[in-house]
Amino acid sequence: MKFFNEKESEEISQLKKFKNKIIVIKYGGSIMESPSVNKSFVEDILFLKNIGIDIVIVHGGGPEISAMLKKLGIESRFVNGFRFTSKEVMEVAEMVLSGTINKRITMNLCKSGIKAIGISGKDARLIRAKKKYIYNDGKKIDIGFVGDIVKINKGFLLDLIGKDYVPIISPIGCDDEENSYNINADYAASYIAASLSAERLILLTDVDGICTDVNDKNTLISSITKSEIEKLIKDGIISGGMIPKVECGIYAIENGAKCIQILNGKYEHSIINGIIQNTGTNIVKEDYICQSAI
Repeated sequence: MKFFNEKESEEISQLKKFKNKIIVIKYGGSIMESPSVNKSFVEDILFLKNIGIDIVIVHGGGPEISAMLKKLGIESRFVNGFRFTSKEVMEVAEMVLSGTINKRITMNLCKSGIKAIGISGKDARLIRAKKKYIYNDGKKIDIGFVGDIVKINKGFLLDLIGKDYVPIISPIGCDDEENSYNINADYAASYIAASLSAERLILLTDVDGICTDVNDKNTLISSITKSEIEKLIKDGIISGGMIPKVECGIYAIENGAKCIQILNGKYEHSIINGIIQNTGTNIVKEDYICQSAI
């Protein structure tokens, strides 16, 4: 990525279309392991803020939670893709997400001059949640302290954004009985983007987007709607870990977000390049074209 001179660059001029609009970014998982990618992530956020774009970051941290559980000798298991979260596992997840990862991301951004503020979904009851159950063949299965989102404290986030802060959000929710819940970061990001009517929700992942052939990058789908997603799921083309991501995208697009972009976060400066070039896969409404920066 080359950083353009603001007065001379057509790309930057076009990027200013997003000035004073909100972009929510989901950041986490394996893409946080590369020092060079982390560095470019910070540079991208600083660049966007300097243009006047409002940024909200929601992070995950599954690999680091698993590593800490292993270190402490606590069993780590999954049920239908969800981490079984006992009270003991919940305490570790909150420690890693809110106490370690959240503060690391926040400090990295602060060092670059960004007004980043690290918060948990429990702060100001940002993420109100309830206990989640899953079902197998009609049988109800308890997966512990895993949560479904009930409500987002939109006003709290808008207050922070209005004071030029970049909220860095750990996806830990709570209920009225003070129970803590482990929330999937993609779902947290989608609910937050919807509540804020974000111009864009960027889901950073480790693949280039949705491809009709996972072994051929040339089959990347640049833009897709809910009906097209449903057909590809039915045909088995969208499967595995991509299903929850597109489900999050559909929720966000139907509840207030303007456009959802699935991007490969393993590339340096993937955010800036993705916004300017409209790369990856964009989930859009049937009658909406995702705004490109150029």
